[in-house]
Amino acid sequence: MDFRFSAEDQALYDTVRRFAEAELAPRAAEIDERAIFATVHLEKLAALGVMGMNLPERLGGAGVSPLALFRAVEAIAGACASTASMVTAHYLATDSILLGGDEALRARVLPGAAAGGRLGAFALTEPGAGSNPADMTTRAHREGDGYRIEGTKHFISNAGAADFLVVYAVTDRAAGHRGISAFVVERARGGVSIGPAERTMGLRGGHVFEIRLDCVVPEANRIGPEGSGFKTAMRVLDNGRVEVAAQCVGIAQAALDAALAWAGQRRVGGKPIGAFQGLQWMLADMATELDAARLLGLRAAWLRAEGTRFTREASMAKLFASEMVQRVTDRALQIHGGYGYSREMPLERLARDARIMRIFEGSSEIQRNIIARMLLQGMR
Repeated sequence: MDFRFSAEDQALYDTVRRFAEAELAPRAAEIDERAIFATVHLEKLAALGVMGMNLPERLGGAGVSPLALFRAVEAIAGACASTASMVTAHYLATDSILLGGDEALRARVLPGAAAGGRLGAFALTEPGAGSNPADMTTRAHREGDGYRIEGTKHFISNAGAADFLVVYAVTDRAAGHRGISAFVVERARGGVSIGPAERTMGLRGGHVFEIRLDCVVPEANRIGPEGSGFKTAMRVLDNGRVEVAAQCVGIAQAALDAALAWAGQRRVGGKPIGAFQGLQWMLADMATELDAARLLGLRAAWLRAEGTRFTREASMAKLFASEMVQRVTDRALQIHGGYGYSREMPLERLARDARIMRIFEGSSEIQRNIIARMLLQGMR
């Protein structure tokens, strides 16, 4: 596996990293404290090409490799995890159209989304259908020359500000998961009711919402053939799980950097706490786990770039990284002692932001199910 960047990839990554350090990191605490929606950064992110990093140049995207995308998401998350959540939720919506839609739908929606002029949301989860999308109750039935979509979706990132939502709905109940289809629902057409932003433990600037749907969409807004929605969603979630791994790595790197700085400046008994072996071992374990998570993520990103199936590797990366970031942020907070527990320090925010990573895009338990099933079936 070759994890080297092209010159174009390196240039974009360097630009994103500098922007994250200069623009995102200084506002991260305020965004968390006041629960400001991370779309405040949307215009500048779009100007850098970030909102289209997952898309090819022919559709207005940045045309970067999945490896560069991974490292760029890592840099954004390390500076402001809420912003990374907003960006990657947009990717889930645009990936759905890219992977499942026809060329006409791609050409109509994706260039504007890549330019940041149209924000997307990915509406799969329901109040009673989270880990198993086949349990969804949102329905889409033929009406005139289009479809009427009726139902409720929950924990939908970006929905309050989204210009379009990719909605997954049942078109044939008897067909099980093969009866799920996907649609582009444009907010301007009406029929979408959005509740207040949920009050969450972390990612307080990455707003999530419950939405109620009673809308009609034209047939041209269906993503692929009827019944192809589940397959599309699973391919999209492979991508999304690698991006969650990147977010975990970014948060963990920020926590490790803070712990290293504290270990050098905090003194006990006349010497820095980094001189004590017990703390050195904590730092060594943190760095080792972080590197392992980054490499698992880059492996999955490399397979994505090669056009090879990477479902198992995406689940491994997401599982390990989401468990790793919880341990690393907790140890970093512990190294800071009472100061780490204070909201004047970033550690408690990093620990709160990290907690959701073991739940969304498929919980740790779901990832273990996927990995075990593929191992037992001899699948990749």
